[in-house]
Amino acid sequence: MNKAPARAPSGFSYSRADFEELVDFALAHARTLGATDAGAEASEGCGLSVSVRKGELETVERNRDKSLGVTVYVGARRGNASTSDFSRPAIERTVQAAYDIARFTAQDPVAGLPEPDDIAPPDAQPDLDLFHPWDVTSEQAAELAIRCERAAFATDARITNSEGAGVSAQQSHFFSAHTHGFRGGYASSRHSISVAPIAGRGDDMQRDAWYSSMRSASELASPESIGRYAAERALARLKSRKIPTRECPVLFESPLAAGLLGGYVQATSGGALYRKSTFLLDALGKQVFPDHIDVLEDPFVRRGKGSAAFDEEGVRTRARKVVDAGRVEGYFLSSYSARKLGMKTTGNAGGSHNLSLTSRRTQPGDDLVQMLKKLGTGLFVIELMGQGVNYVTGDYSRGASGFWVENGEIAFPVQEITIAGNLRDMFMSIEAVGADVYNYGAKTVGSILVPRMKVAGS
Repeated sequence: MNKAPARAPSGFSYSRADFEELVDFALAHARTLGATDAGAEASEGCGLSVSVRKGELETVERNRDKSLGVTVYVGARRGNASTSDFSRPAIERTVQAAYDIARFTAQDPVAGLPEPDDIAPPDAQPDLDLFHPWDVTSEQAAELAIRCERAAFATDARITNSEGAGVSAQQSHFFSAHTHGFRGGYASSRHSISVAPIAGRGDDMQRDAWYSSMRSASELASPESIGRYAAERALARLKSRKIPTRECPVLFESPLAAGLLGGYVQATSGGALYRKSTFLLDALGKQVFPDHIDVLEDPFVRRGKGSAAFDEEGVRTRARKVVDAGRVEGYFLSSYSARKLGMKTTGNAGGSHNLSLTSRRTQPGDDLVQMLKKLGTGLFVIELMGQGVNYVTGDYSRGASGFWVENGEIAFPVQEITIAGNLRDMFMSIEAVGADVYNYGAKTVGSILVPRMKVAGS
């Protein structure tokens, strides 16, 4: 993995060697106190965030934080403590606190570090090219944000206001180790440009937003293209109206489709499974999607936002097919949740890694225009509001806005409606997935067509 540069060029105050020394000292002290096992992680993050509104600078924020977290096991008891003070006495007190918590915590027979056979050895920690520090000044960042917002205003005279534009440059690094033999860490970065213009006046005003986020600033979309696209989205929503309550097909725009994939991950994650708080309980080996749907996990995408050679426990990650022809092939498990379920960890402590949902029916030409034709007459959703998802039952109800589509063509914008269904039925009935692929964080998917949902309107 990327090793953090020592100091000045990266903007970090600590080197990897510094972190190794701190972590090793914490682990040694835990052993001295009588800990059965222990783990520790030292981390540091820093960055710059700048926002402007209507061409004027609003905020400049610089952040810098550091932390040393310690986990101590005394038999089947576990304790955690952390500190931002890296002095030896402070680390000793932190380890002591974790040890004392463990001594007086109830036993948990499945608590413990991952098995040594599951640990990612140093030769299984490839460089995934995740660290690209952006040496941008606050003045340069402000100029980029102003250019982005200016492009939005220049798109059309009906762009009358703005919630502002922002530029963020963030980077961090860590080193982690534990007494089952894991040692590893890396540096990473994440940079972004965003804007939220407002179109219209009076009672007919609409807001939309767009952004670009990448590991490397050189791969960000231009400020002008972000501003123009955000403006076009806001303009397209002018003169929105309600529609009568009905049942109809619903096409989820690709960024929202990534949210559906996120719902699947939550429903098949270890915590929900062992607590029996998911509608996909005991789904392993069962058909959850139609047979044209596959879901892949690839932790080794260079510069990927969800890339990692090991999870938060130091367990090696693996590329795998999570869903094969609609059938569930694997869950998302940490060592703890795997033991609770009588299974093996999947290397997903901390979440999923670069998921992509694809359809075997998708053709290269299935862009958004083609997906609207497949929708025919129905609702194209571009924004969801509220948190109306019950993962125990799968019931799904969200406020929505978007466009009413007739005969494959957008007819008019729609707002103040609610879409409802059940995730089990929605997953199983997915009719098509577009080639209009969008990467949203660690998830990549095209627009998703669900053939029937309830739409509550006027």
